[in-house]
Amino acid sequence: MSFLLALTFLLGIRDVDGVDRQLLKLAKGKAEALFFIAPDCPVSNYYAHEIRRICDEYGSRGVSCALVYVDPTLSDADARKHAVDYGHGSYPKIVDRKHELVSATGATITPQAVIVKDDGSIAYKGRIDNFYAALGKPRRVVTEHDLREALDAVLTGRKVASPETKAVGCYIPDLSAYRQ
Repeated sequence: MSFLLALTFLLGIRDVDGVDRQLLKLAKGKAEALFFIAPDCPVSNYYAHEIRRICDEYGSRGVSCALVYVDPTLSDADARKHAVDYGHGSYPKIVDRKHELVSATGATITPQAVIVKDDGSIAYKGRIDNFYAALGKPRRVVTEHDLREALDAVLTGRKVASPETKAVGCYIPDLSAYRQ
């Protein structure tokens, strides 16, 4: 089954503010960046400002963004508070209570970015950049901006050079691991 077909049922999804969002319903030439995060993951929290910078910069170029909280027990109020506390922007915030987006995209780590093209295909899945060499091992300087490079390629109609990179962060547990 194609990614587009797998996500058809997700086109209408309610965000933490109760607004019905049309995720993945993209106009020709547009893309969507989904950021899978967890409020208790220090690596996710570290990247909050970079996520906002990327969404602010690429929003004017036709990229829509959404935060996807992977903890299904997280209340909408707690997700909103977390987003404010960590400086996230006005892009939609969604609690993936049934891990529909997690399953459809194959997300396994927080933070992990997924770029969806206007045809519903995944153009990129992986890390935001290479700040973390490994869990708990940051670099002094970021030398690879994987997500930005992938977004630039998608927006200019080029093939993404590295369509999948290894994200460093916190594993996304199976739904059965959460007590609801």
